[in-house]
Amino acid sequence: MSVPDYMQCAEDHQTLLVVVQPVGIISEENFFRIYKRISSVSQISVRDSQRVLYIRYRHHYPPENNEWGDFQTHRKVVGLITITDCFSAKDWPQTFEKFHVQKEIYGSTLYDSRLFVFGLQGEITEQPRTDVAFYPNYEDCETVEKRIEDFIESLFIVLESKRLDRATDKSGDKIPLLCVPFEKKDFVGLDTDSRHYKKRCQGRMRKHVGDLCLQAGMLQDSLVHYHMSVELLRSVNDFLWLGAALEGLCSASVIYHYPAGTGGKTGARRCQGSSLPAEAANRHRPGALTTNGINPDTSAEIGRAKNCLSPEDIIDKYKEAISYYSKYKNAGVIELEACVKAVRVLAIQKRSMEASEFLQNAVYINLRQLSEEEKIQRYSILSELYELIGFHRKSAFFKRVAAMQCVAPSISEPGWRACYKLLLETLPGYSLSLDPKDFNKGTKSLLPGLGLGQVLPRGFHLDEMDPQSLRLLLYFVFIFSSEKKDVTQSLENYTSKCPGTMELITLPDGLVLPPVPFTKLPIVRRVKLLNLPASLRPQKIKSLLNQNVSTKSPFIYSPIIAHNRGEERNKKIDFQWVQGDVCEVQLMVYNPMPFELRVENMGLLTSGVEFESLPAALSLPAESGLYPVTLVGVPQTTGTITVNGYHTTVFGVFSDCLLDNLPGIKTSGSTVEVIPALPRLQISTSLPRSAHSLQPSSGDEISTNVSVQLYNGETQQLVIKLENIGMEPLEKLEVTSKILTTKEKLYGDFLSWKLEETVAQFPLQPGKVATFIVNIKVKLDFSCQENLLQDLSDDGISVSGFPLCSPFRQVVRPRAESKPVNPPEGSKPGDPSHVKVSWPAHAQSGKWLVLLVSAKTFRRQSFEYFSERNGSVI
Repeated sequence: MSVPDYMQCAEDHQTLLVVVQPVGIISEENFFRIYKRISSVSQISVRDSQRVLYIRYRHHYPPENNEWGDFQTHRKVVGLITITDCFSAKDWPQTFEKFHVQKEIYGSTLYDSRLFVFGLQGEITEQPRTDVAFYPNYEDCETVEKRIEDFIESLFIVLESKRLDRATDKSGDKIPLLCVPFEKKDFVGLDTDSRHYKKRCQGRMRKHVGDLCLQAGMLQDSLVHYHMSVELLRSVNDFLWLGAALEGLCSASVIYHYPAGTGGKTGARRCQGSSLPAEAANRHRPGALTTNGINPDTSAEIGRAKNCLSPEDIIDKYKEAISYYSKYKNAGVIELEACVKAVRVLAIQKRSMEASEFLQNAVYINLRQLSEEEKIQRYSILSELYELIGFHRKSAFFKRVAAMQCVAPSISEPGWRACYKLLLETLPGYSLSLDPKDFNKGTKSLLPGLGLGQVLPRGFHLDEMDPQSLRLLLYFVFIFSSEKKDVTQSLENYTSKCPGTMELITLPDGLVLPPVPFTKLPIVRRVKLLNLPASLRPQKIKSLLNQNVSTKSPFIYSPIIAHNRGEERNKKIDFQWVQGDVCEVQLMVYNPMPFELRVENMGLLTSGVEFESLPAALSLPAESGLYPVTLVGVPQTTGTITVNGYHTTVFGVFSDCLLDNLPGIKTSGSTVEVIPALPRLQISTSLPRSAHSLQPSSGDEISTNVSVQLYNGETQQLVIKLENIGMEPLEKLEVTSKILTTKEKLYGDFLSWKLEETVAQFPLQPGKVATFIVNIKVKLDFSCQENLLQDLSDDGISVSGFPLCSPFRQVVRPRAESKPVNPPEGSKPGDPSHVKVSWPAHAQSGKWLVLLVSAKTFRRQSFEYFSERNGSVI
């Protein structure tokens, strides 16, 4: 026997093996539809008896394994069911001939067989036949299950007759010697009359009858036969069959102690009360009573408990049986399957360490040269068994070995998808998660030094993988290995044909893969929301008369400090963004890759208001330090906006990176209020711009300077244009002037204007221009000429006296020291004086305009103009 059945469990020893196979050409879908219905009839109650018959179905079974049917009867194919399509009476003889050919494969062991024919109608279908069932189609076949029950009853009749025939044969001379295939040549020429030979025959037959009793539902009798067989075979050192007798004894004891079974779903199906009568359902409980309260077989229960092994003895006998199997090279499959059965029993007993010893022994069992598919199956089953006993990391190891076997160099068509599926299943065993929220919780320390060669088998074709596979692979390779360039190159090649998205991927087996974002390509260390430029910042409307009123709020101290990073991110920022204006968020990023990293389509992820993100593209040098990147966008509605993260396109893969999933990120807050759109005012004048400013502007003011030279008494008009360059109308205009004083000197009033015509153009609609005129008239008062000239002389300017008079009389504070007044050389009496006049113009929030004006006496006259607006500056 060369093909092991890794799904075997102890309770399979009480089943009858039935093979279901297609004959001729039949679609796989139709075959498995009928196969599923046939396999649903897995147990039936024997009429007029408390015994239950269990059936094990297989749609493929190696004929060479059937030769071991005498060694263990549950390996013998006793029933054959074939399914075929036949739509014409002409094809019927050929179809029936194929059925007979199929029977010949297992003919030496078959008890009975059936042929299910679909699609044939006519006289042939009306002929009564017991071994053939005709159905017009695959929908109109309600009697399939009933025919299977009749078929199983016919199998039981043959089984019972064989059991009685073998059990009643008392003569040792007539007992044939049962052999396994490789033993037949060893017994040629032996003395068949020796006592040793007769004991060998009796012991093997006792064991064989025990198997038949177990299959026939007679648990007590099977235990008795197994015990007798063990004694006989031990006396003649027939170790191979002694191991089989011990294993049969263990199987019967497991069935007694664990009626729910050890094989998972199969065992659970066998305990369904709907399929068993009350007596059969209670047959595994010692002392169980019938409906009338009388125990039907008290002696049987007592005898069964006496001959049954205890749970601890079951494992000891399994160990002994396996040790006997290990003496025979040709019994490797039997030894391997016995280890698997023992592990399933130990898993129920919660004895994981002992189970691992059996599995370790199974790993080193030397079988024949297995095919690649058989190797994959072997390692996969080992992985499942390790998972069953709680050895998750060991399970992941063997599953990874199975994945490597899927793409072994000897395979002409490597199974990359199967390899990928198995690799995904290894992640829980290594405490790795597909959930992006778990990526940054100590993942790096779990598998130090794991490289691409350890994750993937040699010769792994990265171009064969889908973007989600490569995305997941790149994440782990980026952390654990240096083979980054190969993976990224393959990812770019694949995404050029099929772009990678953030959509969920559902595999055919139902596994749902969440998207894996590239949160580390690039790595973001800081996120900061920026205030609007000074020209665009919103300003509160306040009356000019109340400018000096303090608006400071009371200081409230709180000892409570929020240390929660999430609370800090959700903290509201104290400035505002404006609807329709471009807003900025600064990120500090760096590239950890050993090559230049191109990031495309990088933009913001927001919530709360409608937001138009304006994507950016950047190129980061290899292993760069922190690099500032500014992402911009335009809020389209008002409300409270939260910056949740950013999106990128790297190597053709689109990623949504949330701030909550980024480790070690610093942020001063990610929530800001968006207020309605505000007007934007652009101011221009008819005067040239000045090179210097009279007074530095504050942080909330926007100013510009213009200059003009006038003689005392001269008048000039200043034309100011107000253009609405925003999308909102300008509703209000206020103009004021302000006298700037230096050293407590007082100058005259030089500015005058009329706003009636200008205000009549308000509200000023977007794109419209309004003008107003400011009259500049130089009129200085030199009534305090001596002190004024002295002040000017202190400023380093020489001024000659003038016979000027003024209706204004100013009281000037006398100077502490008197200095002689000497006219500068070259000056002439009567030269006109020159005055420098400057004024700032302010427009806050686009609602009103402020003009601040001051004057200072010089030899020559000049004017400086300051303007402020909530918008761009001219």
